[in-house]
Amino acid sequence: MKIEAAQLGYKEINEALRGAEKDVTVEGCIGQRFIAAGMAKHSVTITGIPGNALGAYLNGAQITVEGNAQDAVGDTMNDGRIVVHGNIGDATGYAMRGGSIYVKGDAGYRTGIHMKAYKEKIPVMVIGGCAGSFLGEYQAGGLIVVFGLTAGAKRIVGNFPCTGMHGGKMILRSDCSDVNLPKNVSAQPATEENLAEIRTYAEEYCRLFGGDVEEIMNAPFTVVTPDSKNPYRQLYVAN
Repeated sequence: MKIEAAQLGYKEINEALRGAEKDVTVEGCIGQRFIAAGMAKHSVTITGIPGNALGAYLNGAQITVEGNAQDAVGDTMNDGRIVVHGNIGDATGYAMRGGSIYVKGDAGYRTGIHMKAYKEKIPVMVIGGCAGSFLGEYQAGGLIVVFGLTAGAKRIVGNFPCTGMHGGKMILRSDCSDVNLPKNVSAQPATEENLAEIRTYAEEYCRLFGGDVEEIMNAPFTVVTPDSKNPYRQLYVAN
């Protein structure tokens, strides 16, 4: 099924998606927000640039964006997968609690803010390029992987990564010598077990976007985890 989006608002697009009985291609997006919000089935392929909150509350559907995407992709998503063959805006995966997001290029500010996990629900976000400031802010669960393949002379992440992190794990393809991590986290070189896990995500990244797994793996990796489940204790409790 094909939807021509250029002359449609998000309500009309989503009504068509909800009525679809098979996979859908949405062509010519020009910034419509909330596309595929809450969808639980089918695969949706999008051309053009979808607007904010693409796949918000996603509950099992598969979304592929052939180019860039804007802010708040996967906001509070519960299950399913979002694949972006370009760059992505701010607040990707806000409060994400399940499923996976793969991004070929760079991510904006506050990627993975408030990510969380519960029992078998472990959200995963893989960024092929670099991420902006406040990566993993208040992260409570799940996994964020940043490969930094577009880094060049710039840092793999911006300022204030892991601020308030109290759960989950972050993996950075870097020795992090130039990354200013906060005191409430532990940053350690990847172990052999870590590297085996990382390879599975590198292989999937290359399957989706192309690239050389061995080239990705031929670099130092740093695994960041919280040191405390209560990173604000020192603010409220006298020593």
